[in-house]
Amino acid sequence: MTLTDLDINKTYTYADYFKWKFEERVGLIKGRIFSMTMPNRHHQQIVGSLFFEQYNFLIDKGIEVFTAPFDVRFPHGSNDDRDLITVLQPDICVICGANKLDDRGCVGAPDIVIEVLSLGNNSKDLKDKCNIYEDAGVKEYWIVSPQNEYFIKYTLVDGRYYPSRPMVAGDVVESSVLEGFSLNLENLFKNLH
Repeated sequence: MTLTDLDINKTYTYADYFKWKFEERVGLIKGRIFSMTMPNRHHQQIVGSLFFEQYNFLIDKGIEVFTAPFDVRFPHGSNDDRDLITVLQPDICVICGANKLDDRGCVGAPDIVIEVLSLGNNSKDLKDKCNIYEDAGVKEYWIVSPQNEYFIKYTLVDGRYYPSRPMVAGDVVESSVLEGFSLNLENLFKNLH
């Protein structure tokens, strides 16, 4: 079976998704399948740098950090695979409670989700995924643009996201979820040229 064998108008569940063995990485948003773009070198540099910074900060804190491919399932009521219709693979996610983890990934909202923009998928990250993360209760949603070298942090307050101003090289990012963590954007973006 290939991705082109699927009916793009059909509603799929995690039970379907878990059986697929495609070369392409895919996700589900409200039961609709979408393929993820292949990351480029700059995307991977940013993901690697962010993961390294967070992993080193969290190593002794009992908080987990994961990179894609790592399934995050967003239940609405039932956790049964046949009822789960939204499954994403964030570039990076931070999970403070091990009770959300199982052998297949995470069930429920990570505490922080980071998406690094790639050419061609910006509307999914900036709109669709943002709405999913907000509705699910992800406390912070970080968006990084390697192409334009900016960083935006959405913070959940009373069920709504409030964005930071666009931050650039020279700014330092702090997190209300990871007390004491700071990220110098000068260092993050310096190797992209």
